[in-house]
Amino acid sequence: MSTGAARGTRERLVVVGGDAAGMSAASQARRLKGPDELEIVAFERGHFSSFSACGIPYWVGGDVTERDALIARTPEEHRARDIDLRMRTEVTEIDVAGGRVRARDVDSGAQSWTSYDKLVIGTGARPIRPELPGIDAPGVHGVQTLDDGQALLDTLARTRGRRAVVVGAGYIGVEMAEALIKRGYEVTVVNRGREPMSTLDPDMGRMVHEAMEGLGITMVDDAEVTEVLTGDDGRVRAVATRDAEFPADVVVLGIGVRPETTLAEAAGLPIGAHGGLLTDLAMRVRGHGNIWAGGDCVEVLDLVSGQERHIPLGTHANKHGQVVGTNVGGGYATFPGVVGTAVSKVCDLEIARTGLREKDARRAGLRFVTATIKSTSRAGYYPDASPMTVKMLAERRTGRLLGVQIVGREGAGKRVDIAAVALTAGMTVEQMTALDLGYAPPFSPVWDPVLVAARKAAREVERQR
Repeated sequence: MSTGAARGTRERLVVVGGDAAGMSAASQARRLKGPDELEIVAFERGHFSSFSACGIPYWVGGDVTERDALIARTPEEHRARDIDLRMRTEVTEIDVAGGRVRARDVDSGAQSWTSYDKLVIGTGARPIRPELPGIDAPGVHGVQTLDDGQALLDTLARTRGRRAVVVGAGYIGVEMAEALIKRGYEVTVVNRGREPMSTLDPDMGRMVHEAMEGLGITMVDDAEVTEVLTGDDGRVRAVATRDAEFPADVVVLGIGVRPETTLAEAAGLPIGAHGGLLTDLAMRVRGHGNIWAGGDCVEVLDLVSGQERHIPLGTHANKHGQVVGTNVGGGYATFPGVVGTAVSKVCDLEIARTGLREKDARRAGLRFVTATIKSTSRAGYYPDASPMTVKMLAERRTGRLLGVQIVGREGAGKRVDIAAVALTAGMTVEQMTALDLGYAPPFSPVWDPVLVAARKAAREVERQR
C-alpha cells in the first residue's frame, strides 16, 4: 500500500531545498492541485527561501541596499499558499526504498522521518573550497547564500584593514572584485587561468582583464593559491602562491561551484560525469518514477554539443521548477536543454557568451571556423556609440552556428540573446545574415554587430569548404 493510500486520497510531495528550483516546483504543483489533493512539505536548512543568489555581489557592493530585496517569496508567503515550508531544517538522508526522508532541526538537533509519495530534490550547488592550509580561517568567505552574503558584510564591517583578495576570476570572482572595489578595498584577484572569465576564450577574456585593471584591481593570472596565511589572532593575513604572498584582511572564494549531490549519491541516485543528478526530459531522476530534481544539482543537455553539462544558473533552476511542478501536479512538461547563455559585467563593461568556446568545440570533436569583428552599439555618428567586440564560432562544413562571445560597453551584453535564439533553432551563420532585426541609429548600426560577425563567419565557412 502506498503512503498516499494510507492517508486517503491525498498524496504528499516532499521538497528538499527551499530556493529557486524546489520552491518553483512546489508553487507550480500547488497551482495545479489543491491542499485536499496534495500535501506539500518542503525543507530548507538556511534562514531564507526563494532568494536570488545572483544578486549577492550587487548587495555586497551597495547597488542593492536591502537584503530582503533579493527575496522573491518569504517562508510566510509560501505557507499562506498551503506549502508547509520548514526552515532551518536539513534533510540528512533519503530512504528511496522506504519512500521517506530524515530531517534534522539545525538549532535543536531533533530528528524525524517524513514519508513521501513524490520527492523533489533541489539541493543546489556548493562553493568550491579547496583543501588548503588556513582555508577555514576567520575572514575567508564563500558566497552562495544570503547567509554567506551577510557573514561577508559582517566581516567587512568589523575589519579595520582595507585589503581584499579574491581567489578565482569566474563570474562570482569578477563580480565580487568589483563589489569590494566599491566598498573601498584594495583588491587583488588571484586566478589560475591565463585570463579572467574562463567561460570566454582567452582572446576575449583579455579585454575583461584590461577592464578590471582599469578599475584599479590587481590581476594575478597563471597563479594557484597554495596556502591561506594567518596572523597571531588566527585570522587571515595573506594568500600565498608558489611565487608570492598577497596581504589580505578578507578573502573571498570565487572559484566556482559543484553540484550538491551528497544526499542523492548516498541514496544511490544516478550521478553524471560532472557530479550532477541525471534526469530525463521531464526532469524525473532516471530510473525513479516518483523522484524529480532540478536547479544547480542536476546536469543538463547542451543542445549545441549534444553532451551533458553542469550549468548553475537561476534561469535554468526556475524553468526546471516549473517543469517539475507541472509533472508532479498531473500535467506534462519537458526541459529540452540549454545553449549555455550567460551575461555579466565589470563596471560598465558587459560580458556575454552563448554556445561553445573553442575548447568546447574541440572536446566535442567539431571542426570549426572563427570570426571576430569590432563594431559599435549604435550608429557610429550617434552620440554615445560605444565599442564592442563579437566573436563567432561556426561549424566548418555546414556553417552551423556553434557559439558567440561579446565584450563591450552599454548595449552589448543582451545582444547575445540573438545568438541564443539562433543556436536553439539550429541556424547557420548564412541564415543569420538575413535576420530581420530592429534598426534605428540610437539602437544599432544598419548592420547589427552580431550580423556583421555572421557575415564574416559565413565567408570563412565558404572559403574553407
